[in-house]
Parts: sequence; C-alpha cells; structure tokens
Amino acid sequence: MSDVHSPIRPFYLTLPSVCPYLADRVEQRVVAELRPSADERMFDELSEVGFRRSQGWMYRPACPGCQACIPVRIPVADFNWTRAWRKIVNRNADLTFEELPARFHAEHYDLFRRYIASRHGDGGMAKMTDADYREMVDTGIERTMLVSFRDARGVLKAVSLTDRLRSGLSGVYKFFDPDDERRSLGSYVILWHVHRCLELDLAHVYLGYWIEECRKMAYKSRFQPLERLGREGWVRFEPNPSSG
Repeated sequence: MSDVHSPIRPFYLTLPSVCPYLADRVEQRVVAELRPSADERMFDELSEVGFRRSQGWMYRPACPGCQACIPVRIPVADFNWTRAWRKIVNRNADLTFEELPARFHAEHYDLFRRYIASRHGDGGMAKMTDADYREMVDTGIERTMLVSFRDARGVLKAVSLTDRLRSGLSGVYKFFDPDDERRSLGSYVILWHVHRCLELDLAHVYLGYWIEECRKMAYKSRFQPLERLGREGWVRFEPNPSSG
C-alpha cells in the first residue's frame, strides 16, 4: 500500500485488484486503520462521507476510471411503508431480536456457512474459515453489535452485524436461513433496521454501496426514498427500476 498523507490520520491506497462486482474493472480502495483507541467522532465522520468498515479498517472505493460504487442510505422518517413491506413485516411478526456484543458464536457461524453455500458459493466469502469469520465479527468498534432473530421455537433465522453511528445504523453484513424463502428475511432485516432507527431517534439506515450495473445490488433500490452521496452531498434519487 502507498501512503496518502492526511492531517487527520494515515490513509493508504491499496494495490489494484480484480473488481468483484463488474467484469473487466479494477478495484482500488482508500483505507484507514481503526485503532483500539479510535476516536468515535472520526468513525462517524468517515461513515457519513461514504466510508465503510471492514474488520479494523475504514475504506472507500478509489478505482481508476470508475465511479460505479455509490454510497446510499435510507432517511427513515420518510420511509415508504408500502403494502409489500408491511406484508413482510407481518409475515415475520413471530420473530424476536436480541442485540448482542460482537463476538463469535458457533450457532451464528453454522447459519453463516449455510447461507454462503446457498447464496454465494462461487464468491470470495465461500473460502472463509471459522477463524476468518471470527475475525469479521470480533474486530469492530465499541458500538458494533450482532443482532440475532429467532422464531417462536427459538430457532435462529437471521443475524446482522451492525454498527451504530451517531446518525443511524449501518448494516455491515447480514445472513439468514436460505431455506425459509417465504419470510423474505433479507428484506425483513433491513426493514427492522428502519424501525429500530425510528425507535432510537436515529435518522438513517446506511446500506453501503449501490452499483447500477450489478444485479446483486438491485434490491437496495427498492427501499424508498433513498439518498445517494455525490459531490453535492447526500441527495434523494430514484434509481431506474430496471437497473441491475
């Protein structure tokens, strides 16, 4: 990595690598280390200008000749609770949630392996070992939590690794029972974040990056209204329904 000087803390530029989302593209990132004594204000400020957390690092795409990755977030006060969204919430009314410290749980890891094998068996995460998973969940900030969702029998149905910011909740990674398609658990977990933000008087749910040309990102555009981050700051936008 090459050093990028900053008056705040050292930033680094990663070496170019193959883009995991778009064919024939090159990925490169600006990253900054989150130290154990990291200033929470710095974490919030970087998150609010489009950085994401991965283990003990904050990163933002800085790909040569490409600006396809667009940070997006949901302004929860204006969220449109459509009939379809209300149906999903009602379908999962039996689920209870628990907010846990971000620590390794064997039960969570078993669900993670099932989810990855079913949904992303050809992706990079398919090679993750239990040690890799442990690093993903154990390396966070003080406000990182694991939210677990269980049905009335106590069966684990979904887990979300979530960071709490001063301005909202940021879903770092979520996984769920891949065999229970009726529940639409991926959408439900996002809807839970919207509701939880309203309960906590937080303004936004941060969804990470949206890529118009990537079909795997298309689901994010269904949560309206949506804000994108550009040169003019965060602004409302409505993606083309056929995008992705």
